[in-house]
Amino acid sequence: MPSVANVARRSRIQEGLPFPLGATWDGLGVNFALFSAHATKVELCLFDRDGKRELERIELPEYTDEVWHGYLPDARPGTVYGYRVHGPFEPTAGHRFNHHKLLLDPYAKALVGHMRWSDAHFGYRIGSPRDDLSFDRRDSAPGMPKCRVVDPAFTWGNTQAPRIPWERTIFYETHVGGYTMRHPAVPPQLQGTYAGLAHQDVVDYIRSIGITSIELLPVHAFLDDRHLLERGVRNFWGYNSIGFFAPETRYSATGTIGEFKEMVARFHDAGIEVILDVVYNHTAEGNERGPTLSFKGIDNASYYRLAPDPRYYINDTGTGNTLNVSHPRVLQMVTDSLRYWATEMRIDGFRFDLATILGREPHGFDEGGGFLDACRQDPILSRVKLIAEPWDIGPGGYQVGGFPPGWAEWNDRYRDTIRSYWKGDEGKLPEVASRLTGSSDFFEKRGRRPWASVNFITAHDGFTLNDLVSYNEKHNEANGENNQDGHSNNHSWNHGVEGPTDDPEIKALRERQKRNLLATLLFSQGTPMILAGDEFGNTQGGNNNVYCQNSDIGWINWDKIDDDDQSLIEFVREVVALRQSHPLLGLPKFLHGNQDPELGVKDITWVTPAGTEKSPEQWQDPMARCVGMLLDGRVARGLQAQALGKPGDILMLVINSYHEDVPFKLPSVPGVVGWQTLLDTSKPGGKSSMLDVEAPITAAGRSLSLLTALHDGAVWTSAESARERLNMPEVDPVPEVIDEDAPVEAPTGAELAAFDPADHGGAPEEAAEPAEATGSDPLETPTR
Repeated sequence: MPSVANVARRSRIQEGLPFPLGATWDGLGVNFALFSAHATKVELCLFDRDGKRELERIELPEYTDEVWHGYLPDARPGTVYGYRVHGPFEPTAGHRFNHHKLLLDPYAKALVGHMRWSDAHFGYRIGSPRDDLSFDRRDSAPGMPKCRVVDPAFTWGNTQAPRIPWERTIFYETHVGGYTMRHPAVPPQLQGTYAGLAHQDVVDYIRSIGITSIELLPVHAFLDDRHLLERGVRNFWGYNSIGFFAPETRYSATGTIGEFKEMVARFHDAGIEVILDVVYNHTAEGNERGPTLSFKGIDNASYYRLAPDPRYYINDTGTGNTLNVSHPRVLQMVTDSLRYWATEMRIDGFRFDLATILGREPHGFDEGGGFLDACRQDPILSRVKLIAEPWDIGPGGYQVGGFPPGWAEWNDRYRDTIRSYWKGDEGKLPEVASRLTGSSDFFEKRGRRPWASVNFITAHDGFTLNDLVSYNEKHNEANGENNQDGHSNNHSWNHGVEGPTDDPEIKALRERQKRNLLATLLFSQGTPMILAGDEFGNTQGGNNNVYCQNSDIGWINWDKIDDDDQSLIEFVREVVALRQSHPLLGLPKFLHGNQDPELGVKDITWVTPAGTEKSPEQWQDPMARCVGMLLDGRVARGLQAQALGKPGDILMLVINSYHEDVPFKLPSVPGVVGWQTLLDTSKPGGKSSMLDVEAPITAAGRSLSLLTALHDGAVWTSAESARERLNMPEVDPVPEVIDEDAPVEAPTGAELAAFDPADHGGAPEEAAEPAEATGSDPLETPTR
């Protein structure tokens, strides 16, 4: 252990304040405050600017309301620090204090250095016959990242939060690093970074396809799992958090938090919200055999949910531990973190990984639980977008539709139903009808609206859209787990050949199916989410669990965009423009067939190929695969309140998953004198056509069509005119000009001095404790 006894200079220390928690620069000095209900002493450890040499240990002088605190009048932003916390090492009582282990501040706003794994990171002696009951006296500081005091000052200018209404929101899920690692318009030194994602060509492209809200996979500080590094791979997704306030350094080109803020500002300037995927359900410290890095050594019994035998952890996450958000100080940490990102970083919303855990109290899931109530009443958090992944592997873990008002939820029932329908499975139409109309069977309660259903076909954990129509089976061999990881029931279909093919008929059918799935997603009631790259057929080679693929497998394949992919991009732009210009496709209230007796029409009517309203008996026909959905804006509730509301709008959506053409008679609708075809997935790029009111149409095999009615006072909008009005620019996804010498915004002061280039994405090959996490299906538990 490095000696600090002979340091000549001693820092002045004052009592300071027990709040706010963390290290806070007030313009004159730094206040340090750390919660621990069971510690007996806390030492603040100061390091040189690189975090390599310990300079001084200072015992925090005061203990108030279970908070240890002190004030250093000589400390400044850039000060590098950590903690050593003294207390009982009694695993059988839930206590795992070990002052030989340097600990990260749970409230650290920035980290310095990277993890260099060794057995010294564990509070017990690995290999001891006493297992985790043994005590390890090695110093972990040499291999630990350290905390850094920050100056939060940043000039935001006049940029304002977009505040996109839910009814107009379109999510775009992506990975900060993977999105630009191969982007030819981003200079090499910025690829895979916050600055790379903020590159003007990248922002312009995302805006050009009509995205309103970009949803980023975890950017909280996280660790590479030790066992992954030993296999030669890394934690790519980032669901292995070790700090809830600090941005992950591997995505930083400059090592400054200002780079992250500038990224947010650039998206806001383009009218795009930034949503963060956050992981408050577990940490990177694993179970009783995991390392001691922060929370476990600060106050294990408070921070984690422990089993009846407190030596062990409750594992509702599949990662070894579960954060105890029922504890008031842990709940405070989580809500403080959310407020910090919402205010200081100006984040517009959060998607909560395994959110059921956050609503689980000791008696089970409770939609009136402490965390959910705290968010609902908070004046800041109640105004941002809150999205739940409503499942985990714990008791009562599947909670789709179970979250309180104000929350949206990922809807896996939508994903599975729509996939199965377009694959051609029988008996799917009744549930398809529910999913197309916002899944009222799950979400229509307590005044919740259709937007509460976040609809998606694909997400980060699973097949991409291209792979969904190209593979029957997962191909995860590169993960090194003998293809045992990832979910096997994907509702996918390769259309005759496993993987890539040169067969023109198979390729054409796959392209049509992509259009069918994307159009269904964007024409459904609810909030659509697109997986980044799906708009041009990005592939992962059949790997449906790229959690450890920080490689070409997990990165977006910008260099492989061909003519078919360009056509798909244009199709997505067209469909997004139609959705945004027709409020009937994103209604604020649920549809129930309500009738206007004067007009003799309903807000929604389900139509058979014969042009008649579908009867209850016909819904039970398992062989039926073709149906029409007639939406009438003259009756639809809430439409008049929309800013772009066109109360005369009447739309007809015709879907046919049968492999052959189906003759379809358009229904007789009072006041309608004709129809206009807006989109047909069997005729990509085709011109709109006018149809007589009595004219029959053909629902091509495996196709989707959208038509608008012509009648007195109707205002119909083509995709082309909608794009002009919505200001969606024409942008090439891969510009040819590359400015390799583009300057990086210069960091200043202590932030530059503390920046370690090894923290960036190409960092060294050291590792972390195994951390398994569940995927988007409540029954799957792939390793994250």
